[in-house]
Amino acid sequence: MRTNLKENETQIRNLVEDWAKAVRNADIDAILAHHADNIVMYDVPKPFQSVGIDEYRKTWDLFFKYTRPGVFDFHELHIVADENVAFCFATMKCADKSNSEDFVELDFRLTIGLKKIDGEWTIIHEHHSVPGE
Repeated sequence: MRTNLKENETQIRNLVEDWAKAVRNADIDAILAHHADNIVMYDVPKPFQSVGIDEYRKTWDLFFKYTRPGVFDFHELHIVADENVAFCFATMKCADKSNSEDFVELDFRLTIGLKKIDGEWTIIHEHHSVPGE
């Protein structure tokens, strides 16, 4: 049983790291690849809540309209998983390097909820937040 839990953690770590790589590469298909059709996301900019894969995609369209991240990296990534349900929490850095004179950095928190659907880990919830000032 413990081996399966370690395998689940490894699969989830790979999935989440691939998601972050897809963001760095502005690869929307790869960003969406492991998300449920009925995903719910809470985000920093409006809309505060996005429900469904189409609404989730729109948030990335907006993000890439204004941001070309050269950095979208984990400071820390923690994974808690059983055989069917898991969640991750992390601190991350996003930095926009789209223009040589512009360099905007954002440290943020990420929480992801996952469920194993048809034998595959699927993201059913995402929550992005920034520390209050």
